[in-house]
Amino acid sequence: MNLRWLHASTAGLMAAALLAMTACGSAPKPTPQDIGNVKAEQALLPAWSTKLAGDTAMNQTLPLADGQFALASKDGHVQVVKAGNGQLAWQVNLKTDLNAGAGFDGRTAAVVTRGNELVAMADGKVLWRSRLTAQSYTNPLVAGERVFLLLADRSVAAFDLASGQRLWVQQRTGEALVLKQNGVLMAFQNNLLAGLGGKLVAMNPDNGQVRWEVPIANPRGINDLERLVDLVASPSRVKNTVCVRAFQAQVGCIDALRGALLWTRPANGVQGVDGDNAAVVGAESNGVVQAWNRSTGERLWDTDRLKYRELTAPLWTPKGVVVGDAGGYLYLLSGQDGHLLNKLKTAASGFASSPTALPDGGFVVLTRNGLLQAYQLP
Repeated sequence: MNLRWLHASTAGLMAAALLAMTACGSAPKPTPQDIGNVKAEQALLPAWSTKLAGDTAMNQTLPLADGQFALASKDGHVQVVKAGNGQLAWQVNLKTDLNAGAGFDGRTAAVVTRGNELVAMADGKVLWRSRLTAQSYTNPLVAGERVFLLLADRSVAAFDLASGQRLWVQQRTGEALVLKQNGVLMAFQNNLLAGLGGKLVAMNPDNGQVRWEVPIANPRGINDLERLVDLVASPSRVKNTVCVRAFQAQVGCIDALRGALLWTRPANGVQGVDGDNAAVVGAESNGVVQAWNRSTGERLWDTDRLKYRELTAPLWTPKGVVVGDAGGYLYLLSGQDGHLLNKLKTAASGFASSPTALPDGGFVVLTRNGLLQAYQLP
């Protein structure tokens, strides 16, 4: 899986600092073993699909609010579609490149352009624009009449949703490298949770004051690359427990009500995690899928059936764990022991989002060629 990172500096973030990394350098990628035929123990059925306007999709999360999804294309098309049937609710063409997907609260969508501009939209119209001091590679969070941003200079900023006025900024110093990848930015009760380096930090959304911070992983090594540690999207929240992955380092769970670390375990993955009230599941960089006890961190199961297949983050459903691969396959694994319940070849050549739950129990996933596809688990 190709990953990218960039240097952060107080003077700004330069495109020339962008580097490329592959998991094995110049070595050839291992060849996945043929899975063969799978006896379908749980149906996995296509429901509907809709095409994203504009250039192909970039990696992003798909915010769902009030029965609608917001999604964005690389060249600035922002669309809101109905979760029930994929019909277009409204769209805006910003005619400029974007670095990340959209934030959305059911009415207003917000994106950050490659030119460091925060743009808010509703009902097919641009409401306001606000200049930023740094780039962002994480979907904005639109909540509580505010827009929150996690910026690549390791700062968190809040803007008034009505006017676009900046309300506060929380600046942190950190390591020289940051991931060019969706980070952790979420609401928890009356807290804003943000991944800053290897820490999960809770802030007062009104003024940015830090209420608590919990380290998931600490930087180690003798150079910037070895010391790179960031929390990656998406986290898994069930009640007061928030579980996250630190890039190629750890998976851990936190009691977000008390700001207390419950457990961490070594885990070499690059995508987020999901789960239910009993388990947390994630995919390692080599395609091994594993599950931990949500309360204790005890290993529950793992499976290497999907090894070397460059997996998305998983989606935990009552019918099984859904995950996609770089070849366009969707897989359904048992949440009890990880055995393969079904596999489905899609028309995709890889996915630009992880599977995301629908209100009716199905899920959607965005392909790299810009198709938003919905599936049911009857």
